[in-house]
Parts: sequence; C-alpha cells; structure tokens
Amino acid sequence: MSTKIRPEHLARPAFVYIRQSTLVQVLEHRQSTERQYNLADRAKRLGWDGAQVQVIDEDLAHSGASAVDRTGFQRLAADVSLGRVGAILSLEVSRLARSSADWHRLLDLCALSDTLIIDDDGVYDPNDFNDRLVLGMKGTMSDAERHVMRLRLQGGKLHKANKGELAFPSATGYVFDSTGALVLDPDEQVQKAVRLLFERFRLDGTAYAVVRYFCRHRLLFPSRRAHKHAPAEIRWRPLSHARALETLRNPTYAGAYVYGRRQKRRVLADGAVQRRTSLIPREQWHTLLRDAHAGYISWEEHMDNLKRLDENRSRTERIDRHGAPKNGEALLQGLALCGRCGRRMHTVYRRANNPGYECSRRPEAAGTCWSVPTRRIDDKVAEIFLDAVAPPEIDLSLAVLREVEHQAAGVDRQWKLRLERARYEADRVERQYNAVEPENRIVARTLEARWNEKLEELAQIEREYEETRRAHKLDLSTDDKKAIMALARDLPKVWRAPTTTAAERKQLMRLLIEDVTLSPVDIPERSTRIQLLWKTGATSEVFTSRPIAGCKTSNEVLAIIRDLAAQRRGDSEIADELNRRGLKSGRGRSFTKQAIVMIRSEYEISAGRPPGGHKPAPPRDELGRYSLRALAARHDVTTHMIRYWIETGVVTPAQDYKGGPFWFALTPEIEARIAEAKARGYGPRRPGGKNGGRLPLPLRDSAGRYSTRGLVEKYRVTTHIVRRWIETGVVTPELDAPDGDFHFTLTPAVDKRIQAALRRGTGPRSAKRAHQRPLAGSKI
Repeated sequence: MSTKIRPEHLARPAFVYIRQSTLVQVLEHRQSTERQYNLADRAKRLGWDGAQVQVIDEDLAHSGASAVDRTGFQRLAADVSLGRVGAILSLEVSRLARSSADWHRLLDLCALSDTLIIDDDGVYDPNDFNDRLVLGMKGTMSDAERHVMRLRLQGGKLHKANKGELAFPSATGYVFDSTGALVLDPDEQVQKAVRLLFERFRLDGTAYAVVRYFCRHRLLFPSRRAHKHAPAEIRWRPLSHARALETLRNPTYAGAYVYGRRQKRRVLADGAVQRRTSLIPREQWHTLLRDAHAGYISWEEHMDNLKRLDENRSRTERIDRHGAPKNGEALLQGLALCGRCGRRMHTVYRRANNPGYECSRRPEAAGTCWSVPTRRIDDKVAEIFLDAVAPPEIDLSLAVLREVEHQAAGVDRQWKLRLERARYEADRVERQYNAVEPENRIVARTLEARWNEKLEELAQIEREYEETRRAHKLDLSTDDKKAIMALARDLPKVWRAPTTTAAERKQLMRLLIEDVTLSPVDIPERSTRIQLLWKTGATSEVFTSRPIAGCKTSNEVLAIIRDLAAQRRGDSEIADELNRRGLKSGRGRSFTKQAIVMIRSEYEISAGRPPGGHKPAPPRDELGRYSLRALAARHDVTTHMIRYWIETGVVTPAQDYKGGPFWFALTPEIEARIAEAKARGYGPRRPGGKNGGRLPLPLRDSAGRYSTRGLVEKYRVTTHIVRRWIETGVVTPELDAPDGDFHFTLTPAVDKRIQAALRRGTGPRSAKRAHQRPLAGSKI
C-alpha cells in the first residue's frame, strides 16, 4: 500500500468514477468499461472496506468537455468539497474532466479537503507540489488531446464537404439512392406537396398566405424522420408557418449542396452555459455548390424567394422593404414614401375605418413630420392603376381560366394522392390480417383492430375530400368557366367586388407599382402631390385635395344639434334640418346621418334625449296602465316575452305619441290570456307561424338536461344572452339530431362559468342594463 494513503483517508469512502464519451463506446468498447469497474477491487486492495467503495457510473455516454450535463461529476465535486471523500479512483485523468477549468477546480477542492486522486499510474496527493504538477500536466494534455482530435475530425468533415460528399439527413422531398447521390423522393405525394408550397408562394408572396391556403383546403405537408439502420419515416401534418419558412429558405430545394449555414456557440443565459444555434450570412458559408442535384426550383427563384421574405418584414425603417400586403383598408400600405424626408410612411388607424398615412419622423422634437387621410389618395391611385391595366381581353381571360383550372387541379391531385395512400395502407393491413392463421387469435385481434382503424381513417379522408370539393369547387362547371371569363374581362368589377380582400387589391397593385411618394402642397391650394414609380421605371404625377387641418364644428351647429337632440329628433332628421338651413360641417360638406353620429360622439351629445339624460318610464302612469318592464316584472317574464305576446296578439300596447313608451291596460280577460300564454311559453303561434305549430320544449328533458327556455327561466335571462354564452364558450349545446333542438347539461363548472358571465354582463352596456330580468315585485 502507498505511504500516501493514511488512516484518515481510509476512514472516508473511496469513489470510483466511470465515464465514456458516447453510447457507441459504451456498447462496443466493453473492455474499457470492464477495466473501470475493476477499480473497485483495486480500492479494496489499497485498504478500503468493500462497504466504503462507491461507484459513480451515471455519466456513461457523456462527454468530459464540460461538467454542465454530468450529474455524476457534480455529485462527486460536492462530496469532495464537504470532506466526505477519501480518494477518487479513475482509469485516467481524462475520465474525470477534459476541460482544464473543470480539472483545476477539482484539484483545488481535493487539496482543501485532503482527498487523494488515484489512476492507473499511481496515487497522487494534490497537496504535494510534485504530485500537483504531474496532475496539472495530465489535465492540460487531456484538454489539448481533445482539441487535436476535434481538429482532425472537423478537418475530415470539411474536406468531404468541399467535395459535396459529406452526408447528412436529407431534407423532406429528397432521399439518398444506392450510390449515395441525393435524388428527388420517389413518393409522388411528397413531391407534389413540396412543389405546391413553392407554387403558392410564387402566387401569394407570403409564408402566412401559403399556410392559410393549405389550411383552407385541408392539405397536409410531409415531415421526414430519419432513423439509423432503418428506412426513413414520412409523417403528414398540417403546415405550420415555421415549417413553411424553413422550406422556403433551404437552398437544398434549389439544387445546391450547402454546408456551414449555421453556427453554434456557447452563451451564458439564466445563470447557465447554453449552446445557441444561429444562421450566418451566405458569404460566410463554408461550402456552396450550385447544381449539385435536381432541384424543385431554380437558384434564381430561390434568391427571389429570399428577397420577398426579407421585404415582407415590415418592422424596419429601410425604405426598400414594403412588407407583406395586409388586410387593412389603406391601399398604399408598404408603398407610401414621405416626400419631405424620404422615409417610409406608416399606416395609422386613429378611428375605425378611417386610416391615414403618417411619417413618424420627429424633426427637432417638433412632432410628426406630417400625415394625411387615405381615402382620397387611395381612390386616385386606384383610378390610375385601373386605367393603366388594359391587357387584351381574350388573352387575359384565357390566362385567368387556365390559372384557376391549374390551381383546382393541384388541390384535387393532392387529395387523390392522399386517398391513394390511405387505400394502400388499408389494403396492406387487410393482407396482413388474411395471412394470419385463424387459430392465432392474439395476433389476429390486433391486426383486425388495426384494419378497422385504417378503414375508418380512409372513410374520414373520403368525407373530407367530398366536403372540400363542394366548398372550393375543385371541378369547374361550364357556368363557372363562363363566369370566370366574364370577370377577367372586367377588372374594375373584380377590383370593387366585396369578395376581393384588401390584401388581394394591394398584391395586384404591387405587380405594377414600385413606390408612391406623397408630398403636402399648400400653394396655390391645399392638396397632396402623388408621384407613382412604376415597375418599368416610368413615373406619373397627380394631385388630390387635402382636408383642412384642425377643422372644427362651429358653435352654432353644436347648439342646434343639442336643441334638436333634446327634442327627441333622430340623427337623420337633425342632418336634414341643418342642410335645410344651409349650414356646413367643419370640412365644408353637407351633413349626413353618420356625420351627426360622429359629432355627437366627439362632443358627448346624447341621441334624442333631454340634456339631463333619459329617464325610464314609471311602472304605472296616471291611468293605472303598466309599462313594458313593469308588466314583465309583474308576471316574472322577460321583456322579450312581452314583445312576443304583442306579436301573437296576447296583449295590445298603447302609445301616447310616436316613439313614446308602451303602456298596457290589464283587464281580467287580458290577465287570463297572459296566464295561458305564460304557461305555454314560446308555444305554437297562430296557424302558419314560423315555428310551424310545434309544441314548446319542456324546461328539462328526461336526462335532466335543460332546454334553451329552461336556461332562460332558471337564470332569468333572455334567449339572446344564451346565444351569446354559446358563442363565447360559456355553455356547450348538445344536439340529439342534426336539425334537433339544443340541450344543455349543467355541471358545477358550467354553472360557475354562467355565474361569472352574469357578473360580467354583456359588454360595454352592462353598466346600464344587466343580464338578468327583474324579479316579481321589484321596482322598475
């Protein structure tokens, strides 16, 4: 036994540390693993009792380059720092750490706690200068050895990459053939899906639009999962935005062999060292070999796609980026430039449906550069654009028809390929089931269940295919083709059609217009100069009037509006009266109903109400008649039920003046009709009513579920509120038949959501009128 091993060392446990870098080494280098486990016998021979020898082998298949992921090394260092370890046994120093920083920290801890280090060469005491010198040199050599090995391996990889021979997992849509060459996936469905993605981006221009197209037509996109020593697995999933971007940015689809697109580096994040991967510029790629294999698109189209993706980034001050067309009403979104400072103008929405173009540059902190409403500018630019677009009608009509047919055929082909794959998988499971001996029921039952599952999946795909064909008209009829031809000849009609979205109009305009520069002009009259830069390099210049800044409604007009509103005059009547008197708005225009609404909103003028605000009608008037709400409270029903009784002739209201409140005189005959109607609920109307004479549903069915009327009566709300609860997910209706009536199962969780909705109210009006109707006998 070595003289360096003293009794105080033997009194503490001996730790045997075992580590190999990879799982392959653990499986294939069995002799090394066995030698490390034999160190426990050596510890016994050196004087430690068998119960004191502990083996740490949880770091098998972990690299020694860092101690971050090595829980065994971390536990060993913690026990050493607490003075619980007498000696550390390892086959060689590199097993403990291949990082000089980790190694020297362990040496310092061992010196402080008087812990020995024992390897295959001998016993070392870190407190002895010579031993520490030897241990330090061994740690440095271990670290240097790791660096040299990495350089050799990396050099070999880079050499193969320079020749385009370094193999890595193939992108979806590609496979390696028997010679190791990268070729297109022979699966036709995979090829069609990848080609469709690039085709839709070519047409739509944004990754989000491609994702929406796949989602709208219920198309799936393949994902390739490679397995070592096994065929790759193709999984079909809905296309995500991240997946679409990854495919569009991957140069492999342009036929290029690329290595070194990403860079890995270690960073300190949240108090821990982490590895981050980031993309690097194309100029810094290690290898780029164009035309190395067959591509789905050309290299030029790939570069155009990258440029369009870069231009779609709207959150930037660069004027060469237009951003993706969005669904806002501003037609020049992403195209408008400021004629004063040259910056890109942004779209602002200070009021609903009233956007404006604004240059947010603040010269000398004096506010924004300038802004202008969009309506007049957009109308003028659209007029110029439609005048400029005048292609030959027949050629355009035929081109549009061919494109529509091509898109419909592409979607239909994807569905047919998906159906073909589903039928093949069902037939394959059927053949497996038929090949099993009938007596082998254990296997037969499993295959039978799998066969039924595939048949159900096939039936589901067939139903979805038929729904998609009906919804999106994948088979164009003769009438459809005639309608398309007619629309193609009338581009202004297509432009103004309500089915044409704002994003589609912007995309059409960007085909011809590069930029639009807007400049304010004050002399000789207030206007906006519009300069159009066409894709051809030609320019056009027009002017349009600009609204007067800071225009306000005159005090005379405001006083008249207040007086007429106090007289219960409607907005249309107020506008007609102001126009009759020859008055104009602050912008010099005639008054409209919408203009009066905006003025009242801005100056907080009540609509058709006295200045003191609207006072509800009293429960009863001087003649003893009941108001509508008082009648509802008297019979414990909703006001909607009272209006239903009015429609069905149960009660007849009286109005003292036009627009006044309803009053109801109650007689014994009317009380009897009300009692009968209340018992009937929303029962059968007069013959020929819109409910067809159907009897009302009971409040609850035999299963204890509530009908809509049951919820109305239980929570004292209206049917409109119940419909609102359905829309917002507060309650979930159940249908016993496709055209049946709603039923609701009330659980404690559902009741809790309903109570929360009652407390919350219906929205902005809930402060004035709550969900619930008043109880009988309460004050109205």
